[in-house]
Amino acid sequence: MSKRKILVTSALPYANGSIHLGHLVEYIQTDIWVRFQKMRGHEVYYVCADDTHGTPIMLRAEKEGITPEALIARVHSEHLGDFNGFHIQFDNYYSTHSAETRHFSEDIYAKLKTAGLITVRSIEQLYDPVKNMFLPDRFVKGECPKCSAKDQYGDSCEVCGAAYTPTELKNPYSAVSGAKPISKSSEHYFFNLSDSRCVDFLRRWACEGDHLQPEAANKMREWVGEVGENKLSDWDISRDAPYFGFEIPDAPGKYFYVWLDAPVGYMGSFKNLCEREKIQFDKFWQPQSETELYHFIGKDILYFHALFWPAMLQNAGYRTPTKIFAHGFLTVNGEKMSKSRGTFITAESYLRQSLNPEWLRYYYAAKLNSTLEDIDLNLEDFVARVNSDLVGKFINIASRCAGFISKRFEGGLVDGTQYQILQQMVNERFAAWRPDVIEHAFEAREYSAAIRQIMKFADEANEMIHQLAPWEIAKNPDRNDDLQRTCSLGVQLFYLLSRYLKPILPATAQQIEAFLNCAPLTWPQLRDDQPVSDLLLPAGHKINTYQHLMIRIDTKQIDALIAANTQSLAPTVQDAPIKHAEKQQHAVAPLAEIISIDDFSKIDLRIAKIVNAEHVPGAEKLLKLTLDIGGEQRVVFAGIKSAYDPQLLKGRLTVMVANLAPRQMKFGLSEGMVLAAGGGNPGELFILSPDTGAQPGMRVK
Repeated sequence: MSKRKILVTSALPYANGSIHLGHLVEYIQTDIWVRFQKMRGHEVYYVCADDTHGTPIMLRAEKEGITPEALIARVHSEHLGDFNGFHIQFDNYYSTHSAETRHFSEDIYAKLKTAGLITVRSIEQLYDPVKNMFLPDRFVKGECPKCSAKDQYGDSCEVCGAAYTPTELKNPYSAVSGAKPISKSSEHYFFNLSDSRCVDFLRRWACEGDHLQPEAANKMREWVGEVGENKLSDWDISRDAPYFGFEIPDAPGKYFYVWLDAPVGYMGSFKNLCEREKIQFDKFWQPQSETELYHFIGKDILYFHALFWPAMLQNAGYRTPTKIFAHGFLTVNGEKMSKSRGTFITAESYLRQSLNPEWLRYYYAAKLNSTLEDIDLNLEDFVARVNSDLVGKFINIASRCAGFISKRFEGGLVDGTQYQILQQMVNERFAAWRPDVIEHAFEAREYSAAIRQIMKFADEANEMIHQLAPWEIAKNPDRNDDLQRTCSLGVQLFYLLSRYLKPILPATAQQIEAFLNCAPLTWPQLRDDQPVSDLLLPAGHKINTYQHLMIRIDTKQIDALIAANTQSLAPTVQDAPIKHAEKQQHAVAPLAEIISIDDFSKIDLRIAKIVNAEHVPGAEKLLKLTLDIGGEQRVVFAGIKSAYDPQLLKGRLTVMVANLAPRQMKFGLSEGMVLAAGGGNPGELFILSPDTGAQPGMRVK
């Protein structure tokens, strides 16, 4: 097998909040893949960094009375502590607020400008007269210009799905100060993504190449458009002062926006590593490089990584990614993570409850595949699977056999004729224990398939040990050879299974290496003509005394975890855990103006049963709900797609506005509105549910 040179990145967590279990899906997935490749002997570098620039960082630092630099330094330490706690092994974890990132941001910008792909034009923006700052789209709220829904963001309506500009909002207000913004002109810098050079390249790279998963490539075709059409818009890459970031060269008071400097953080972090470890940076980033570059990201930032980023690299004279691996979101117990339910769990909280981080690594691996599907952390299943698979199957093999080897044979495994008999038993009974299937599954990020195969092998090992019953053999002092051979067989099979599981359980693997008194576990490799016995420890190998490697999960630990994370407070712009600047949280909206009881009585609120819920083809935010309001059915298009799986809504009761004038939408007639609460973050929506006993059609008073 030829040695590969691989650079791997995970998306940059935003330096404005804590790492939570949803974030860890990505970093655990990436870490497993990197460890697997390193075990195979490849040259692999895994880099990441905090995404540190933007308005939320500036505002939070201002509120805390510290500098943005002090804030991001503190958060960097917290993030790195969380990652270390879950055995995420970066080769470099850095910051986008660095000299290296500034260098590459300015370099790429200059090259794009020279290529004629940067345009400056004046735009009208909303300006906060209290904070004396221009307001990004997501920092403006108001009434939707299409359906008049209140408290909508400045770029799109979560009720009707309409897209618009902040200046189109009715009755807008600043999410920073609550003040009414004014319209003000400002010059902004744009990357011309709509230029034919970018469009033609992206059609080849993103739509027709093999750089993306099939479902991601299909989404790119939808976004780019067919040959002869151009659906792409130019991207605004600048922000006005005050702003925490890098000032654009030759443009005083203008700063690079996240679109440009955040992904360049991949390059900045790697450059920092190269300088420290004497690695040749250019070999990994030059055009037509023979090295490999992989980005692991969430599907929420696919548009940016699969369109803007490669187009920017291509036209600035750098290599483009080999592949982009997007993954889905995390739900807990089938629902979006919730602070009120105690399922919005931070990494720190999980570790503080003395929960083994490798329990979660294993459970995620058992769920993950190579698609964009969401995965669910079902806490009951989590306990059952870890206790059954890791303790009851895997660890059980060693615990059943190692004690006899230590007590009766001074830690020595069989050698000589007995070792030959053991080899024959392995080759006859476990001929299927070849690494190929598992290896291919790890390479393709089909971890769930790898786990199924590994646990199948564990079942076979336990079955044979159960049949041989060393605990029964031990009762007969005349069968010492049989006892040593049987227990040596169990230890040898445990050794092989440990090699398969090391990418997932790195800390336990270290304990196993100490127990087995062996060299660091490498990935098992066999030629087609080699027997499985070639993978075993040598004849007469000495092991150390067995110590407990893993305990079972106690359900009380899970109860304590939920209790520790149960909150009733809504998140705010300052404390919301978010991943990227484009996913910024916002302050709680001010209360609406006072109305009379007569005004309220005009609204007919009814209990509604969700008879059916389904996706709406072509709609990014809407679900089509069929509602029973007591003998009458209504169809409502609700902007809750980001928060709910339609299958999980069927049969639930909720509350709807029954006397709202029907609205003809692009996708059909909407005959009302369901009620939902939200903390301001896209996707953070909670439909209202009545108490037990309520029936469809009942009036809400």
